Amino acid sequence: MRYWSSTPFESVAAARLLIENIRRHFRERDLFQWGIARKHEGDVIGTCTIFHLSLEHRRAEIGYALGRRAWGQGYATDALVTLIDFAFGALDLHRLEADTDPRNVRSIRALERQGFKREGFLRERWHVGGETQDALFFGLLKSQWTRGRAPA
Repeated sequence: MRYWSSTPFESVAAARLLIENIRRHFRERDLFQWGIARKHEGDVIGTCTIFHLSLEHRRAEIGYALGRRAWGQGYATDALVTLIDFAFGALDLHRLEADTDPRNVRSIRALERQGFKREGFLRERWHVGGETQDALFFGLLKSQWTRGRAPA
């Protein structure tokens, strides 16, 4: 959780509460969060999320996280493609937004490979675990995704 906007859970109860909240929001269709699992093993290695969903303005934010052992193996790319397809397809959104820690080079590359454009630098946006962190802000329009998407 080095580049995340919160500290790690301190108890199993806190993790259970998060799962309950995710399920409730999923039912209410105002947040969608899925586990990222390895195809053959089925073990969950991360998450991907659509949140701050505004159907009125047809936009949402996205986020994703992977366990360190899964870094650099293409899982973030696969999850992003699926997430973006769902957002622009099933949800018919027009715009997606993401922010990442400027030190998280792999995350920046993953977003840019999918066509996200840098739109801003937010100074001292997050205060996590006693550390102040900046954020790079990215945006992707549905029209850019449709035109710029590489064949599957």
